[in-house]
Amino acid sequence: MNTGQTIFTQVMARIPHWEFQRAYAACGVPAPRSDALSPWDHFLPLGCAQMTFRESLRDIEACLNAQVGLAYHMGFRSRITRSALSRANEQRDWRPWEHLAGKLMPKVRALYFDEPNALDLDVPVIAVDSSIIDLSFALCPWANWTGTDAAVKLHTALDLRGPIPAFFNITPATFGDVCWLDELLIEPGAFYIMDRGYIDFRRLRRIAEAGAFFVIRDRPDVRYYVAASRRVDRTTNLRSDQSIRLNGTDAPKHWPGLLRRVSLYDFEHSRRLAFWTNQWAVNAAIIAELFFRWLKHGLRIRIFYGTTANAVRLQLWASLCTYLAMAITRKRLGITTNLTTFVQVLSLHVISKIPIAELFADFNTSRPLPSQSDQLMFNDLR
Repeated sequence: MNTGQTIFTQVMARIPHWEFQRAYAACGVPAPRSDALSPWDHFLPLGCAQMTFRESLRDIEACLNAQVGLAYHMGFRSRITRSALSRANEQRDWRPWEHLAGKLMPKVRALYFDEPNALDLDVPVIAVDSSIIDLSFALCPWANWTGTDAAVKLHTALDLRGPIPAFFNITPATFGDVCWLDELLIEPGAFYIMDRGYIDFRRLRRIAEAGAFFVIRDRPDVRYYVAASRRVDRTTNLRSDQSIRLNGTDAPKHWPGLLRRVSLYDFEHSRRLAFWTNQWAVNAAIIAELFFRWLKHGLRIRIFYGTTANAVRLQLWASLCTYLAMAITRKRLGITTNLTTFVQVLSLHVISKIPIAELFADFNTSRPLPSQSDQLMFNDLR
């Protein structure tokens, strides 16, 4: 009989206890009462729920208490009950878990530095996006958005090597997408891929002045004229490669120089698309293809375990930390299976006592699993 560590324990060991405790100290959060669920025993069930796709506190409690000693062998030192988790979700400060995620993200990105990048570019390619997470207005009035709807907004900057979150934040749903660009740390040489909701030429100029590049979908209401055109291969989906100059009211003040405009025809959806960029050296086909690498991966959150702002934030930060721990595990063990498939396989073997490397020893990595259950999905909380 194998008496080693469970798969879950091996993954969570990638988050050192000293780093977890340091996050609490850095945020100035006092230790809970001695009779309460410890912070680590609060964090672990939410991490386990993320890995195994549990959908309620009752579900978590039933699974962890199904066998005597199961929770103990998974690293828990307190009895996990629905009431204890509910109280902790309502009362515990979420900031230490946010701080922990902020420490893990650069570590994971450093590990994935040598991963194949989009179109073999030697610089980071970062997809910037935001998602509205719908909540029940009756249960979550604190998240009032329109007077009848409740929601929060999740902002992500995703490094497409992996994919690994480079930046992550949670705001009220009314917070503008473009305003988030002010908080985004710009990496010189990186490509930032965005939809038209992020068009603000003053903020885009900040990206360019930092030595980075953007590829952003054009907006029809922005006026410009074509200053020059370059020949493109129209046997492909490319239709134009132009130099444009803005001639609207305020835009030229914030972007007085030229922009590059690349257009293409999307045969799959029968539509024409155009993108603006401040990158002039890269082939037009690569500029167009970069936008189609704008993907969402990683977290899978179908339902929230609490209805307060605190509970929602705790669950989101715990899910992100768990995803990062799985990404660290894959890289540290030298497993070549893609990260998407790696996450799916671990979800089926959480309580198995087998070294993770053995689990993937004879794995066929030629094709990812067809299921999309690990993609970033948010369903209404009803």
